[in-house]
Amino acid sequence: MAINHGSKRLVVGAHYGLRDWLAQRVTAILMALFTVVLLLQVVVGEPLGYDKWAGIFAAQWMKVFTFVVILSLLYHAWVGMRDVWMDYIKAVGLKLALQVFTIVWLVGCAGWAIQVLWRL
Repeated sequence: MAINHGSKRLVVGAHYGLRDWLAQRVTAILMALFTVVLLLQVVVGEPLGYDKWAGIFAAQWMKVFTFVVILSLLYHAWVGMRDVWMDYIKAVGLKLALQVFTIVWLVGCAGWAIQVLWRL
């Protein structure tokens, strides 16, 4: 008789959670680091105005860093929303539609971020 529990059980399925758990933590750390960098640039130096705000994002490294953080935020949101849809929506068709809508929305947000950062 096969025992289906314990350390020798056969695990099958789409997601085991560790990769997504780790991705959530890494993206959260990256977003926290960005927040600290941005706050330091805002607090230090001249008073905050349009020129200073535009100057912060004028440097190419800051644009790239901001875009990487935006991608991290989008992936963070995808993992969270996918888990919500998988856990709480039982109808397969509705679940698929919500996941597709979420992907389209997040890709659109990434495109908008590119337009804003590089003024395309």
